[in-house]
Amino acid sequence: MKDLKNKWLELIIVLSAPLLSVIDVFIINVAIPTIKKGVHATDGEMQLVIAGYLLGYAAFLITGGRAGDHFGRKKVFFWGMFAFTLASCLCGLSQTAFQLNITRLFQGLSASFMVPQTIAFIQILFTDTKERAKAFGLYGITLGTAAVIGQVLGGYLSDTHWFIEGWRLVFFINLPIGIVTLWATHKYVTETAKHQSTKFDYTGTLILTTALFSLIYPLIQGREAGWPLWSFGLLILSVLLFVFFIYNQKIKLSGNGNPLIDVRLFKIKDFNIGLVAVLFHFMLHTAYLLLSAVYLQNGLGISALDSGLYFIVPGILFIISSVMASRLIIKFGKRVLQVGVIILLVAFYLQMTLWKPGINTLLIVGLMGAWGFGNGLVLPSLLNIALKNVPSQYAGAAAGIYSTFQQTASALGVSIIGGVFFYFSKDGWQTAYHFGIICLLICVVIVGLMLQLLPKTKTASETATKLSEQNGKPETVDI
Repeated sequence: MKDLKNKWLELIIVLSAPLLSVIDVFIINVAIPTIKKGVHATDGEMQLVIAGYLLGYAAFLITGGRAGDHFGRKKVFFWGMFAFTLASCLCGLSQTAFQLNITRLFQGLSASFMVPQTIAFIQILFTDTKERAKAFGLYGITLGTAAVIGQVLGGYLSDTHWFIEGWRLVFFINLPIGIVTLWATHKYVTETAKHQSTKFDYTGTLILTTALFSLIYPLIQGREAGWPLWSFGLLILSVLLFVFFIYNQKIKLSGNGNPLIDVRLFKIKDFNIGLVAVLFHFMLHTAYLLLSAVYLQNGLGISALDSGLYFIVPGILFIISSVMASRLIIKFGKRVLQVGVIILLVAFYLQMTLWKPGINTLLIVGLMGAWGFGNGLVLPSLLNIALKNVPSQYAGAAAGIYSTFQQTASALGVSIIGGVFFYFSKDGWQTAYHFGIICLLICVVIVGLMLQLLPKTKTASETATKLSEQNGKPETVDI
């Protein structure tokens, strides 16, 4: 049995992957005005700086999860971190918006190989229910904390004037962290069992990547181009490709092939409901951080540095409520998350009605703090709910599916809700923020509905038995 101390040390090391990957989603938000000037970008190109990263991230997450199963999770984690650190430096060296978007795409792609290993490590290292809940709680806390750290760092670094432009430090900061993580991984993280009898589903990867690109790109560039025919054509193509992808995966599974995803996982009812909740929660989570960062600066006239500092209080409250939730959920279950949803509804509604030029600073901090506290009750525990009943032999596949949903949701949040926000900005930033918050409220309601529909769960061993019984059968079964 693995030494308990080493087990938690390994967790801390591999948590650096979600920490860095999420920081690099949100560190851009507050720095957007500065980066936009630095590379002479349009609003659409700046949306792509965020969404392009998420697109590269989402497109290969399932492949990244399977790569860990095939080559060993430590090896894939190490080289994924190496590629991410290198890509970060290339982002900092970019001279044009095109160069930045290309390097951000590769940065997201490298993140897609290192992050799923973290979730898979948790599934493998922590078999005890309570320990796994704590480990997933730490993972969720890392995600939320990284988002806030990103906002604060983005504001601080973009206002910093050294021998290079401050916004470039937004990317270069990953270099020392990446080097330390690579050393710690080599020294302290142990390799997991490999499953080299399987082969990669290259055609499945190609279909899924094309489908995601066909969905995300027109949602961002289509709006800025006035919604030409090609944008609608790509959206229709994305739907057809997603349908074909699922059909392709079912055929490969029934023929004893090696599909990119194991569609039997979608027979777990609470896994499906958890994924829908994850989809809409991460849409609103990512979009809110973008909307609030831009509105604080452009709508309320707050500097980049000061707007970044506004995220400190919600970050602290997020950590506090996340720790509370990890303990309370054992006793009260989904009711903890439902309380968080109610807090989010109230916080967003009050922001929509009260955030106006000349608003009191304490009111801004208070309402953002309420958002942070409510978000901490929901976000970390969603991961535990989505993966709670997944058997350990499906850890890599489940981690890839979950992470793909999470990052696709984030990209959709930036694309759709961010698109609504920037569209109405022509009528003023307050109007834009008003409509953006309405979109967030709709997402919160859907998350609450999914939590209400959440069925009574069973153990992972019972789930494994059901999945084994259904192997090769096309019909779905509620578990």
